[in-house]
Amino acid sequence: MRAFVVHELQHPSKITLTQDWPEPKLGKNDVMVDVYSAGLNFYDILQAQGRYQVKLPLPFTMGSELAGRVAHGYPLPAGCPFKAGDRVFGTAVGSYADKAAVDISRLLPLPDNLTFDQGAGLFVTWPTSYEALVGRANLQAGEWVLVTAAAGGVGMAAVQIAKALGAKVIAAAGSQSKLDIIKKYGGADYTVDYTKPGWQKEVTKITGGKGADVIYDPVGMIRDCLKCIAWKGRALVVGFAAGSIEQVPSNLVLLKNISLVGIHWGAYAIHEPKRLQEVYKILLDLLGSGRVPPPVIYQERFTLERLSEGLGALEGRKTWGKAIVKVKEEVEKAKL
Repeated sequence: MRAFVVHELQHPSKITLTQDWPEPKLGKNDVMVDVYSAGLNFYDILQAQGRYQVKLPLPFTMGSELAGRVAHGYPLPAGCPFKAGDRVFGTAVGSYADKAAVDISRLLPLPDNLTFDQGAGLFVTWPTSYEALVGRANLQAGEWVLVTAAAGGVGMAAVQIAKALGAKVIAAAGSQSKLDIIKKYGGADYTVDYTKPGWQKEVTKITGGKGADVIYDPVGMIRDCLKCIAWKGRALVVGFAAGSIEQVPSNLVLLKNISLVGIHWGAYAIHEPKRLQEVYKILLDLLGSGRVPPPVIYQERFTLERLSEGLGALEGRKTWGKAIVKVKEEVEKAKL
């Protein structure tokens, strides 16, 4: 099968597609999945270089998010809720390949109204954003939410989810083109360019002098955002896409009576596995019912042969929404 394999730690731009890599071996709880679409993630780039916190033994196939069908002709584990041909999405090491072995606990049914492309970016970004806003920040309808890097995968999901929950959303990004995309696809109420000096004053003005009740920051710019946070506001530390870990003055936390809250969705499998299932059920209900619009997918679909190009576009901040690798063409369309 085709697979994007890391034989030695290096930047993925130096890796080429392997055409005849062996199919993955099934573990006791694994299901073989024909991969149709796979999600591009920044941590995949780090992992190929050995710079990610999770170290994989060499050689390994890259990729972690996928959507596809349960493959025909392979055994299913005892108690498996799926059958051959079922549309599914989930996570597994090695999703940048024709087939992937996926633990049934990391696999979910793909709603009929979503495409494989839309499902490929669901498993990590959407529950991260939902749990951050609801589980950690206790977002309420009518509150103001400021989302940084709002054109990216988790940022766009946060905008869409916050709107569906009745919040008023201010989306922030670093260019007018990305702000236009957020407005068009994400449905944000307002947008601000955070490369402009004093952009926080614009946020304060939009909120009638109050400031944002919730800050959602996957970039690493919490300190800047605290200049426009409301009294008793909640600042969500989602990630550090800008590359540096911030030092936040604690006097700002005290003076505005605010909370700094972290979200590490990947750790829920260890510390709070029950919550994982609760969040996925809520999200599937929201998406399946149409109460929240489907995930926003970057306009250009990269093939496995062009995977390095896709990761380069992601690394260079040229993409928006969720960037996808098209592994196999979808014959039966989703019931849109």
